[in-house]
Amino acid sequence: MDGMLSQDEINALLSGMDISGGGDTAAADTPEPEAAAAADTAGTDDMPIDESLLTDTERDAIGEIANISMGSSATTLYSLVSRKVDITTPTVTLSNWRNMINEYEKPCVFIQIKYTVGLDGSNILILKEKDVKVITDLMMGGDGSNIDGELGELHLSAISEAMNQMMGSSATSLSTMLGRMIDISPPEAHLVDLTEIKKPEEISEFLGGVFCKIAFNMQIEDLVESTILQLYPIDFAKSLYDTFINHQGGGAEPEPEPAPAPAPAPAPASAPDMSQMNNMAMPQMGMPMQQMPQMGMPMQQMPQMGMPMPQMGMPMQQAPMQMTNVQPAQFQNFTTDYAMVNAPENIGLIMDVPLEVTVELGRTSKSISEILDFAPGTIIELDKIAGEPIDVLVNGKFVAKGEVVVIEESFGIRVTEIIK
Repeated sequence: MDGMLSQDEINALLSGMDISGGGDTAAADTPEPEAAAAADTAGTDDMPIDESLLTDTERDAIGEIANISMGSSATTLYSLVSRKVDITTPTVTLSNWRNMINEYEKPCVFIQIKYTVGLDGSNILILKEKDVKVITDLMMGGDGSNIDGELGELHLSAISEAMNQMMGSSATSLSTMLGRMIDISPPEAHLVDLTEIKKPEEISEFLGGVFCKIAFNMQIEDLVESTILQLYPIDFAKSLYDTFINHQGGGAEPEPEPAPAPAPAPAPASAPDMSQMNNMAMPQMGMPMQQMPQMGMPMQQMPQMGMPMPQMGMPMQQAPMQMTNVQPAQFQNFTTDYAMVNAPENIGLIMDVPLEVTVELGRTSKSISEILDFAPGTIIELDKIAGEPIDVLVNGKFVAKGEVVVIEESFGIRVTEIIK
């Protein structure tokens, strides 16, 4: 069948009842471990999931929040692994422990994130074991292929630090989105075999019932292409939605106040006397602009213009007609003195800047397991041959070669070659 036992079958296995309808009996002196584990977790997992716990609107909003926050996390992960990271739009569903362990790879890594400021609650990130190994190898400068061996404390510590930075940037995005300061506690990572967990409440209380499951597809170039899960308690998901809607102004909008009635338009002004307009300083239009300073003066101050003010038909306070003094635009000529003269570099400004000089005797590569085996007395073979010149680096830049000398009680380096 589907590999799962019904509640009646479990009861029959535990009590030796006849489940064949009058035939053989399922005698089991000692119940199977799978049956016992199923019996322990059968409670709420066998109950149908009430899809009305989250409305479609709430799921869409939670998906949008998770999409934006996880997008900033992808940027942070890119800076840690130096590889292109793509995280797709999430899918929001309701689930329980039974459904999740049937759908997800086992074992996997649980990373619990608790909010300390701005939000009251926690959530859990779930990554596949292989993905954690690849990410950890990339963080340590590898190419993502060193994934052999078991997942150890070094992997869990590294992925916890990665999640700390990723969820920290996610909290920053949430702060902007929700309009309040959001902060988290350092995440805790654990390797979990889902089939061995009898009581999911031991991991987190909300895992014993129905919870919100957000699934992302994550791709890191051609190294990782899998699904990561983010689990929210129902109450926390609803509070997150309410906070988001309140900040975005999703409540009922106030009705706009009626606009005030417009003031009645003034009576049209009588047209000015065109004969007097023709007499208005027309002979002076040929004068140079610099000889007409009175053109910028208000009309009431220019009686010499020959235009009687009362005949304009409009009160002066409503239409203060002014003559504009228009002149051609003049721009300062650019000189080429600055372009022609190259100032000498004043290197004296940076002569006091300290630089770190490093003498490198040699290098080698070791696996994590070999490094963990280091102990006093371990000999590490380097890639340099005895007597070969050693490298001199300035701020990590290879600049010279030299040979080792002893000056009184200290080592020194005699430069033998400068690298251009």
